[in-house]
Amino acid sequence: MNIFTTGGAGLENQYDAGHRPSIPAVCSRKACRAEATWQLLWNNPRIHTPDRRKVWLSCQEHREWLEDYLQTRGLWKETIPFDPGTTTDPGEVR
Repeated sequence: MNIFTTGGAGLENQYDAGHRPSIPAVCSRKACRAEATWQLLWNNPRIHTPDRRKVWLSCQEHREWLEDYLQTRGLWKETIPFDPGTTTDPGEVR
């Protein structure tokens, strides 16, 4: 056993250690593992600067629920289609 196999990632040899497997982006709704198709951009004005945008990813089924959650709290800014090919800061995605 080594540090690359204990996490369950399946990285069994040193060659694979430098290559991260591609993990699909999934919906931010609790317990949903569906592939994300939407980005919900939001901002908490009490703690973020006005130009800051945090991102929640959403599947088609949970888009309305997540938008409503953010809108009710005055946090939602916009919803745009999610393109898996674009780079998003992992610190911004939930």
